[in-house]
Amino acid sequence: MTEKQTPLLIKRYASRRLYNTETSDYVTLEDIAGFIRDGREVKIVDLKSGDDLTRQYLLQIIAEHESRGESVLPVDVLTDLVRSYTTQSMSVVPQFLAMSFDMLRDGQTKMMENMTRSNPMASMPGFEAMRAQQEAFMKAMTGGMMGAGSTGPGADAGGSAKKGKSGEDLDDIKAELAALQEKLARMGK
Repeated sequence: MTEKQTPLLIKRYASRRLYNTETSDYVTLEDIAGFIRDGREVKIVDLKSGDDLTRQYLLQIIAEHESRGESVLPVDVLTDLVRSYTTQSMSVVPQFLAMSFDMLRDGQTKMMENMTRSNPMASMPGFEAMRAQQEAFMKAMTGGMMGAGSTGPGADAGGSAKKGKSGEDLDDIKAELAALQEKLARMGK
């Protein structure tokens, strides 16, 4: 496992503007969400008081995504979270959620490792492209929770899929998948 890097420090000024201390420029909530999707830990502090505001801003990012219809949390889960603030189970909920996400990340990592290491198909032509597509698919399905920077086809240097020609990309993926299935069928005969 890699060493844990220090969190990116974001300072909030009295004007409520957010300042990236690494790049010496102002950032938006969407910029911060991008840092997190790229696997970077972020710490947001109030410049004057020094209070840690990270939780508040992460919740705001989640609320904005949910309000735009990018729903990840079902209403039942949100309802249970609200209830957990008023019940004795409040102490168990954060630990349960953290463990659940850790298990999801670990399972996803192991699946990706198994696809490359112990798979006899790994030496087959085109397998690397298929593996990269699977990584991109898993990252899209989990909203980038893994934080692994995929640099496969359709990904930029930060690991996020390029936007704009998703229809063409989907057609390319379907064509590659069909070609791979055809090769596998021929190999099986």
